[in-house]
Amino acid sequence: MTEVILAIHLMIAAALVAVVLLQRSEGGGLGIGGGGSGGMGGFMSARGTANLLTRATAILAACFFVTSLSLAIIADSGRPKSLADEIKKEETSNIPKAPQAPMPK
Repeated sequence: MTEVILAIHLMIAAALVAVVLLQRSEGGGLGIGGGGSGGMGGFMSARGTANLLTRATAILAACFFVTSLSLAIIADSGRPKSLADEIKKEETSNIPKAPQAPMPK
C-alpha cells in the first residue's frame, strides 16, 4: 500500500512542478493562443489557460497534501511511540509477580 501511494505521490509532485513552471510569473498563464477572433471562443486564450493552470495547480496541490498526510499516517502506524515506552514495556513484562501475603482481619 505504501509503495502505491508513494508512486502516486511522485507522479503528482512531477505534474505539480510542470504545471507551476508553465505559468507566467505575473499570473498571466501560459500566454499562448493569443487573442483575435479565432474559432476557439477563448478556450485557449491567455485568460482561459491561466484559469485552467490555476485550477490544475490547486487540484494537484490538494492531492499532494492528501498523499503526504497518508504516507505520514502509514509510516507512523505500527511503531512504538518512543524507545522509552518500548524499554518500559519489556522491563515490566520480565518482572515476576511476588506472592501476596494474606491480609490480617
